[in-house]
Amino acid sequence: MDKSFHMPIQVKITLLSFGIVAFSILIGGIVILGNLWSSEEDELGKRSMLTAHTIAELSSVRELVLQPEGWKELNPLIENLRIIHDADYIIVLNVNHVRYSHPVYSQLGTLSKSSDENAAFAEHEYLSKAEGEMGTAIRAFVPILDENNKQIGVVLVGNILPTLPEIIGYFKDDIILILLLTLIFGVCGSWLMAKHIKQETFELEPHEISHMLMERTAAFNAMHEGVIAIDNHEIITIFNERAKQMLHITGDVIGKNIQDVIHDTRLPEVLTLNEPVYNQEISVQKKNIVSNRVRIMLGDKTIGAVAIFQDRTEVTKLAEELTSVKAFVEALRAQNHEHMNKLHTIAGLIQLGNLDEALNYVFQITEERSELTRFLTKRIHDDNLVGLLLSKVSIGKELGIELLFDPNLKLERFPHDMDHHDFVLMLGNLIENSYAALKNSNEEKKQVYLSIQQDEEYCHIVLEDNGCGIPSSIQPSIYDYGFTTKGAEGSGIGLYLIAQIVKKSHGDISFTSTPNEGTSFFLSFPMNNTKEGSYE
Repeated sequence: MDKSFHMPIQVKITLLSFGIVAFSILIGGIVILGNLWSSEEDELGKRSMLTAHTIAELSSVRELVLQPEGWKELNPLIENLRIIHDADYIIVLNVNHVRYSHPVYSQLGTLSKSSDENAAFAEHEYLSKAEGEMGTAIRAFVPILDENNKQIGVVLVGNILPTLPEIIGYFKDDIILILLLTLIFGVCGSWLMAKHIKQETFELEPHEISHMLMERTAAFNAMHEGVIAIDNHEIITIFNERAKQMLHITGDVIGKNIQDVIHDTRLPEVLTLNEPVYNQEISVQKKNIVSNRVRIMLGDKTIGAVAIFQDRTEVTKLAEELTSVKAFVEALRAQNHEHMNKLHTIAGLIQLGNLDEALNYVFQITEERSELTRFLTKRIHDDNLVGLLLSKVSIGKELGIELLFDPNLKLERFPHDMDHHDFVLMLGNLIENSYAALKNSNEEKKQVYLSIQQDEEYCHIVLEDNGCGIPSSIQPSIYDYGFTTKGAEGSGIGLYLIAQIVKKSHGDISFTSTPNEGTSFFLSFPMNNTKEGSYE
């Protein structure tokens, strides 16, 4: 058979259900037949015992069993009673074990040597089962007592148990009717159930579902982001390998309650929300992650929720790398342009023969650069930050913008939970935003002012510009992930990352802005971790 052939699921389920029904009927039939057999055996025993008692109580039987050759009259009488009581055979023995009644006429008057009736001659009545030529017989033994309660003989009544085919024959019509009705309803029910399952599985065959499941599992495990999905009962249905790595989860968690695996998850709350949650930074398993959480819908019904998330550390690191690369490229380009202009000026002075002026110009620009470098190096004890500010000065000059520093600028150490990456990211983005605002400004003298003050308790940063300002309509959204006013040139993550750094470091950030006058940002960070941060 071609291995590519697949039997339709509806046919498979119908055949399987039919097989289950048939097997159930078989087992049920065996149990019922066993019960019938047992009931028939009990009934025959009771009937045999009742017949034996009746015969043992007859006065004619008592009289004839005491007479020599009494079997001649007793045997016809017993044969009539056998027919009346529907017994298979009845044997009467006198006290000397001589047969006074027997289904085989030649046995009359002969001595019975069987040991089965010995207990009956001790005045006991009982039932026994014996195998014979006619089949299995249920036999009742009852002693015959005279008027003085002296035993004078024994009555044995036997009834043959029907065989299994005979029992089936008795109930043949009922069995056929039950089988027919069971098969009809079983097949119809199986077909309807198979049709329903087919609809529930979107008309897909089992091999197609299996293939899709393998593809889905492989795709989720290949993703760089963590993926977790739950159903309406908060049971985990998806938990990819990346999610396990980020949250330090081991073993198979599919089918477990999400609360038992991750106690501080916020995924179940999405089941009751009317809106998805995008780009929210939360703490899970002591890890800061950026999460997107949405409901899983089937039509207009919520059937679960899924979270796709990244480690915030990796996102921040990527943003820092991108920001740093961009900053260094811009700085190199600006410095190259600035140096080319200065070289052109020097070359022009030399060509004009103004050697003294050319030399003085060289001394002047060297001193200006050296003085700024000495000032920043003395006031800021971090070379990375000094390098950033020097590059921003060069870029500002190219753009016609003057970057001014507070004469009392001071940064001797970083606040708690912060490092040079955080400061490079914050100041770099804030200065770039000010430069972008000044590009659209009509101010003749474009300036950006930076102040950093520090004491034992707080570090304060102030950045001001006289640019175009921030319109009041967009001010509530400036910290949102992806929000930008720079069009295709903007990434929309600068102020978002600054806000996340402020939150992580338990600091505060605020701003004031007046259209066509400028914007001022105020940041404050505790030197020690003593309070929760906020931004507005």
